[in-house]
Amino acid sequence: MTEEMNIEKVQLFSEKIAKVQEELAKDVVGQKDIINNVIIAIIAGGNVLLEGVPGVGKTRLVRALGKTMSLPFSRIQFTPDLMPSDVTGTNIVEKDENGRLVTKFRRGPIFANLVLADEINRATPKTQSAMLEVMQEHKVTIGNDTYKLKEPFFVLATQNPIEQDGTYPLPEAQMDRFIFKLIVDYPTNDELLDIVKMTQITMEETAEAVINGEEILQMRALAMKVPVCDEVLLYAVNLVSNTHPALEDCTPTTKKYVKYGASPRAAQGLVTAAKIRALMNGRYNVSYEDIETLAFPILRHRIKINYAAVNDKLSVDDVIEKIIKETKRSTK
Repeated sequence: MTEEMNIEKVQLFSEKIAKVQEELAKDVVGQKDIINNVIIAIIAGGNVLLEGVPGVGKTRLVRALGKTMSLPFSRIQFTPDLMPSDVTGTNIVEKDENGRLVTKFRRGPIFANLVLADEINRATPKTQSAMLEVMQEHKVTIGNDTYKLKEPFFVLATQNPIEQDGTYPLPEAQMDRFIFKLIVDYPTNDELLDIVKMTQITMEETAEAVINGEEILQMRALAMKVPVCDEVLLYAVNLVSNTHPALEDCTPTTKKYVKYGASPRAAQGLVTAAKIRALMNGRYNVSYEDIETLAFPILRHRIKINYAAVNDKLSVDDVIEKIIKETKRSTK
């Protein structure tokens, strides 16, 4: 691939993303960082865990994304009585045209390109496991038959940080299956005013399609080819390694405040997401800023802080910020 072709493809990539952002702005007020990170996750082929109180526009965001990207959308409302077959689908027995009984697979709501898993922590561990397996494998196995999901496939799972009664918190190992954990803040007064005005006109999404699934897969393929210089790659790896208090050369903050560190998936996701962020900003190379900006959504659900951090009134993001500052950039 020539340099001219690279520049042309990067420009086209950033232009397409700008159009997606422009259309989403018609239906979603504010939340620019959330929107950008969700777009990155879709192109990367990862899933997102969204934490926020009810009514901040999580469902509207996914619906608008479905319209803008020409992708089928489905929503699964998780409850304690939801069964795995309610998510994946099940075999049913019915009569064929000759009157004979035959078994046919009836697909569940998971068979969509964009899936909103609403309040996933309200489902039982059995149903959570079925959902998380599909998220990881991108296929459903029923009996002896395996059904592949159509790409691109993306799950946005939500959980309410306030109500914890009757919930089943996701295990730490299962949290690792999400590329990002995003925190949706309550809108400002100005944003709330815009939301009210928007919904007084219509409750329907008005975003128009600007890209499709095939283009998303092409963008994913282009992102994989983005070069990462050795110094930046080493910085990303060191940043993830520095979250492990058992390692001798970890940062002082890690030794003091971290109980468990991030997995190798964090380093993989960090580099992949940084490549997409670089393209979104019109660059064909990954910068230190890309790594540091994405470290928060990548790491906040993968590291566990200890009692000392809680006692010092530090959040997970506070600890991540300190680790970033203490991780040295390569001087090669």
